[in-house]
Amino acid sequence: MAILEAIGVGKVYETRGVETVALDAVDLAVEEGEFAALAGPSGSGKTTLLNLLGALDAPSSGEVRLDGEKLADLSPAALSELRLRKLGFVFQAYNLIPVFSAAENIEFVMELQGVSAAERRKRAEALLAEVELEGLGEKRPLEMSGGQQQRVAVARALASRPRVILADEPTANLDSKTAIRLLELMAELNRNHGVTFLFSSHDPLVLERARRRIWLRDGGIDRIEEGAVA
Repeated sequence: MAILEAIGVGKVYETRGVETVALDAVDLAVEEGEFAALAGPSGSGKTTLLNLLGALDAPSSGEVRLDGEKLADLSPAALSELRLRKLGFVFQAYNLIPVFSAAENIEFVMELQGVSAAERRKRAEALLAEVELEGLGEKRPLEMSGGQQQRVAVARALASRPRVILADEPTANLDSKTAIRLLELMAELNRNHGVTFLFSSHDPLVLERARRRIWLRDGGIDRIEEGAVA
């Protein structure tokens, strides 16, 4: 069953009266439980498509559906609630709150969901252990390595118990050894929790582990390849 769908999706940006077509009539279905990657050169539309699927931006044409809901039909408040309840995000730049500890960063989304303080802390500690950061919950982001920060970001993405995690170039700032371990952890989380993962990346380490690779070129889908079991 498709959990994410793009149907005839297009995106046009206008700068000083000049239009740039970022995506053109893209059709894509992402099945529940997938471990897939959007691939392609810079400027191919990977991040644009990921942002549209994650309700961070709206298409110029076509429609996006999450779990059967047409995003264009939702109010801004309903979209925010959908992102809070059903989506997790992992960004290249980590996007952690620097004045919060690792545990507080993970707890923040749960606080927005109305989870009690005791339950937030219990779940944050369990997630830290799951991403191999047990005992580091009181450290702030700048006291942690890049790989540790990205694992906190993964734990934060999981904290809301989302249906889908969208990861934009999650290994870009990591050395290969750290990137491989992070991807192994993500694959384990995919298998153990059934969370759908969709990456946007040109990193071979990501692409060789994806079970499906969706190649974009010039704003459209060029080809789709089946990959190895993650």
